[in-house]
Amino acid sequence: MLGDLGDDSGIANAGLLIEFAEAAVGADPARLDTAREAVIAVMGEVALSDAAAVAALFNAIDRVADSTGIPLEDDKAEMSDKMRAQLGIDKFGQVPAGHEAVD
Repeated sequence: MLGDLGDDSGIANAGLLIEFAEAAVGADPARLDTAREAVIAVMGEVALSDAAAVAALFNAIDRVADSTGIPLEDDKAEMSDKMRAQLGIDKFGQVPAGHEAVD
């Protein structure tokens, strides 16, 4: 995601928070466990809770934006093509034949 931005950001413990954010959206449970433990050790449990809440909020905001009809970026379209086809998601935004779209 952001790589080595931490030291130049001016945010206290940015490196820990970046690692936690990257681990939270990754697929490696051991990395996430390590990142959680590091945040707790340096910043405390409340900071971990706050960081997790911010990460969850960004996930929710993204889902809301996607559901409002904001166009899907090309890379996301490519990554989700098979899943969308299996679920029929691309049909959700289509107006059935014989009906009018509502603004």
